[in-house]
Amino acid sequence: MKTRIEAAACSPTDQKQRKMWGSADEEKEEMSDWVVEEAGRHLAMSAELSKGLHGREGLLGKLSLAMWESTNINHSPLVVHGAAGMGKTALLCKLAQEMRGVLDPRAVVVIRLLSAHHPQRPDVDHVLRTICLQICMVCGLSPPLMLTTNTHVELLRFFKNVLAQVSQQGNTLLIILDALDQLSDQHHAHKLHWLPTDVPPNIHLVVSMDTNSEAFANMRLKLESLESFFEVERLSHDDGKLIMESNLRASQRTLTPEQSDAVLQSFESTGCPLHLRLILSAAKRWTSSTPLSEIHLRANTQEMMSQLLLMLEEKHGKELVGGALGYIALAREGLLEAELRDVMSLDDDVIKEVYRCSPPPTPSMIRLPPLLWARLRWDLEDQLEERWTGGVSTITFNNRRLFEAVSSRYLTSERRGRYLRILSEYFLGRWSGKLKPVALPDLSLLLSDRKVPTTHTPDAGGAAELQLIHMKLTVHESDHAEWLYCKSRVCGVSSVIHDLDQCSQYMDCTESGLIQDALVLIKPSLDFLHGCMDMSLFYTELLARLSSLAPTFPSVIGRLCSQCEDWLLTCPEPILVPKCSFLQQPGGALQHTLRGPQAGVLCLDISVEADLLVAGSDDGGVAVWSLRDQQLLHTLLEHTDAVLSVKVTDSSSHCVSLAADGSLRRWNLKNGEQLLCIEGAVPSDSTSSSVHLHLCEQRQLLCVYNMTQVKMWKLDGAEIFSSTTRDEGLVVLGVLQESVVSLSDSGLVTIRHPVDGTQTVETQLENPQRRLTVVNSVSLPKRGKVFMVSKEGFLFQVPALYLSTSGEWTLSLFNIDGDSVDGFLNLQHDDSVLSACMSSDCRLLVSGAADQLIRIWSVTTGALMDTLCGSHAPVTSVFLYKSFVVSASTAAACIQIWNLKYDTQHKPTAHIPSGCAHVAVAKDADQVFYVRQSSQTEVISWNNDTGSLSERLPVSAEVSCLELAQIKRLLLCGLISGTVLIYPLALPQETLCIPPPESLSRVLCLAVSSQEKHVAVAYEDSVCLFEITSRDNFPTVEGPLEKLPLSLLHAPLSSMALLSDHRLLYGTSCGEVKLNDFSSRSSSDLEPHRSRVTCVTASNWGTHALVGSEDAVQRLWALNPLALDHTMEYKGFFFEGVLSAAFSDSDQFVFTGSQDRTVKVWDVATGNLLYVQYIYSPVVKMVTFRNGFVALSQQGFVIREVFRCPDHISPDYNPLRNVKAQYRVTSREKNRDSRQNSMCDLRDYNPAQFNLNLMSMLRAKPSSTCVVL
Repeated sequence: MKTRIEAAACSPTDQKQRKMWGSADEEKEEMSDWVVEEAGRHLAMSAELSKGLHGREGLLGKLSLAMWESTNINHSPLVVHGAAGMGKTALLCKLAQEMRGVLDPRAVVVIRLLSAHHPQRPDVDHVLRTICLQICMVCGLSPPLMLTTNTHVELLRFFKNVLAQVSQQGNTLLIILDALDQLSDQHHAHKLHWLPTDVPPNIHLVVSMDTNSEAFANMRLKLESLESFFEVERLSHDDGKLIMESNLRASQRTLTPEQSDAVLQSFESTGCPLHLRLILSAAKRWTSSTPLSEIHLRANTQEMMSQLLLMLEEKHGKELVGGALGYIALAREGLLEAELRDVMSLDDDVIKEVYRCSPPPTPSMIRLPPLLWARLRWDLEDQLEERWTGGVSTITFNNRRLFEAVSSRYLTSERRGRYLRILSEYFLGRWSGKLKPVALPDLSLLLSDRKVPTTHTPDAGGAAELQLIHMKLTVHESDHAEWLYCKSRVCGVSSVIHDLDQCSQYMDCTESGLIQDALVLIKPSLDFLHGCMDMSLFYTELLARLSSLAPTFPSVIGRLCSQCEDWLLTCPEPILVPKCSFLQQPGGALQHTLRGPQAGVLCLDISVEADLLVAGSDDGGVAVWSLRDQQLLHTLLEHTDAVLSVKVTDSSSHCVSLAADGSLRRWNLKNGEQLLCIEGAVPSDSTSSSVHLHLCEQRQLLCVYNMTQVKMWKLDGAEIFSSTTRDEGLVVLGVLQESVVSLSDSGLVTIRHPVDGTQTVETQLENPQRRLTVVNSVSLPKRGKVFMVSKEGFLFQVPALYLSTSGEWTLSLFNIDGDSVDGFLNLQHDDSVLSACMSSDCRLLVSGAADQLIRIWSVTTGALMDTLCGSHAPVTSVFLYKSFVVSASTAAACIQIWNLKYDTQHKPTAHIPSGCAHVAVAKDADQVFYVRQSSQTEVISWNNDTGSLSERLPVSAEVSCLELAQIKRLLLCGLISGTVLIYPLALPQETLCIPPPESLSRVLCLAVSSQEKHVAVAYEDSVCLFEITSRDNFPTVEGPLEKLPLSLLHAPLSSMALLSDHRLLYGTSCGEVKLNDFSSRSSSDLEPHRSRVTCVTASNWGTHALVGSEDAVQRLWALNPLALDHTMEYKGFFFEGVLSAAFSDSDQFVFTGSQDRTVKVWDVATGNLLYVQYIYSPVVKMVTFRNGFVALSQQGFVIREVFRCPDHISPDYNPLRNVKAQYRVTSREKNRDSRQNSMCDLRDYNPAQFNLNLMSMLRAKPSSTCVVL
């Protein structure tokens, strides 16, 4: 690997050019190729820059010594800092060249010059990923996969693990990151949360930054010791003289002694290498006879740059100089020389200045004379450089200080707008082949051809697309779907997001902000594909996220959705076209989702003063976030079991965590260091609801208690009290400061003071009517009170007060005034209330419930102000933080932040809760019926058009299955009692009932025939057939007409389909598949599956049936006569099994929803896979609707899509191009009994031997790979 990188660094540039645009069918280059190219480019630049270093031997020696001394111990990174232009980059390049001799000849050196592509700022994720790849390839470690490093948090975790692995191997590694202050704002990189402060042995991390930058200020806060900081100071007179002589010798120039003295005298005022370089650039224009009186050397770098620009303006003209440099500054990676001449030819101000003294030679064709640009380019020789970008050479500045000077001088608000307008017109080809008017001095208005090319398209060379950062163009063309796709494909979706973000800084455009947010949501999918997305995927994602916003924003988003839909409907390949928004849409209250824990979040605490969030998770991790920038600061992993409670100290410098492993730990929130560990603080079987953590910083006390035990420690870990009340028959209610409050069975309250040993106080509760069972208690230290709730439904205040409370679906509010407690508000919910919090001014209350909704209430009026939907899990924790709500769930490994001041125009329509036990959906998607996991004795009707609950249908027992007769509009509910309830949707107040069988067996599943004349009910011991009829226009059920008894050894039915000819096809939990004929009382065994049958679906015309199971196999059966047509095997990375299926109206196609979160379309005749669409959630229900389907995802979204398939499909079409998976279809020949393989992507594919870790094999075959996000 080292040899390849060195070879890449030494090879000619033209040999490293890469194709910028390739077709979707071309194989992607190996990941190692672009890593070698990236590493080689930085290594070559560092070798070149290190040649010009003079006078830094002492600083190099200090750095070398510091690294040598810290080789075998954990240490901090080394920070090189100094003023801009002081030579930090050259110093680090020299360090990289010489460190193998100091540390280890076999040492691995990784260097990244982050300012090498100014003004473009690299993303921290890209930098970390390329560093990880290079280290893994050199050291023989497993490289980071997009599947495991798809988020910033996961990438940071991988980076730290890589450093630890290299350290354990004993290899020496040097990582040099120059100019951290030049990182982009992505993930708030300047905060340096991503930079490790504890570097393991054998690993050396050296970084540099400007002393006056935000990054340096944050680094000073991260590192307590000043020994890790090394300042690059000003150069001495002798050092400047050496640099001057070397520079003049290289350019074959000399200066007179007087001129040399003048140069060095000016240089001594700053001692800055960049200042000296600018002086020498000006000195190259002097002659030996140039008198000192004509030499005007400025005192600092900024003044020298201003003098240079002023000199150029005087010589070439202000508009010409300002235009040329301004256009280069606005380009992300520079401009082609031809592009720059074209753009300046379109600039009327430049043309007016050029022809102010004489008319153009050909008025019908006006261009910038090439000689004028050649003269200017000559004078800018030392300030411009040619940079290879995407295989072409562009012109850009060779230092960022010049870029800053040009931006300050020429890119005023008015000029910037004019330059951006001209750039946008040029790249759109507006004036190609057209006459552009211009008014020249002493001439009338001229219409002239500027001879500029047509629109730049990516496949035509596309260099212009790489520089297209015009913010107004981004807004103007953000409704142009094709342009948005092309720019995302060529420049990367991160580039488009950055442009739209910059646009928002200059103009208020709500639509562009929503499109930016949509691209942020799409980005993980595109990152997983390494940017190799096709147009259909891009348009589908946009349409599935933005279509619900189209009516509200018709001018931009409406037009964009219309263009996406038009293209998809005319696509020459099979495609699913979204007809509604079913993916997370942009806008709304949900602002951020923090992903750090690997399991459910059990506890939270927030420090509003320090803007810190601390969360404890079920896997034993404690995560610390900064709420200012939503960045993960620390992941504390010392606990070995679930974290039950966390508390942040009043000073916000420390936090305390209590875990189910029995340990109590105190942490430094500044550096993540563990300060204290107390083992055995709680019993190992404790839960988060049974133990309480009390922190009294004023008295330096830590207290942990449950209902039978209290323990207290000093903050230094010294135990001062431990007591068990079980033998005394007392229940601990709470701790107030250092006082312990407990309750006896008889209602006697005891208040003890174990710390100071003062007298125990006892008091009797008023009128305890019976023996009390304490359910929960809460302490109010500021008021010196403890409240407890009894199982009997009473609220007690200690001392002497009790009130009755409401049920678990009601949130009751009480006003505490002195010794009185008055209930004044009852807030009704639709499910159990799990969490609540109140604002500091007591005007706002936030509640979280089991129905996955967050409700915002007015405390003064009791009105429900807002409902926030999108948690996808029961809300077990809520906190108010300024104008935000922070929520978490024990069932979700994330924390969500909601903005209470969001624009309600963007509010997404509410959907049913995630993870319902049973669901049914109407084919026109207007109604959804569901049964919640938490309350399975109630069926809820949901109006999908309004996003609101329509009706509750109570049932007598738990619901075991739901089915909907679409034509007759009947909802069938099977109960565990064996009863089947039938609700006519037109008359929901009426209910039909099929009584349970004599055995009272539970209902396992229901099936309605395609014409809805019959319904089959599967019990544990039999299957019965009933007839659906009507009397007096009211539906009735007759039967049972037939009964199929099941033996005791028969496996329970798991899914079934009823055919119109009284045949029943069913599968069992053991994988058996049978076809039973009620008419002839015969039964046939079909080929079994290896696991539980999860889906049996008959076609609309009764000719075919699909049987799917939890494994990777699904079978398509012909029913007349019975024969197995196709066996379809589909293998992704994980998540196997078919959950639902539906046939198209014509039975030509079958749609399947799978556990791998995809929808697939199969051809019934051939068994071929036609299309795969990733939808981020398993599809649990599907019904046929017109030429597509209506479905429900596990997250609760209603999916409505149509399928379009051309008559002829290209033989090169690959349905797996946007996914990483493999499939095989085994089909029977229609005229024979033998079988043949159809469309087999891997001829030797064996599901039993398939290795899911063969990522390299999958990546080498893009036609056989599948994305799992």
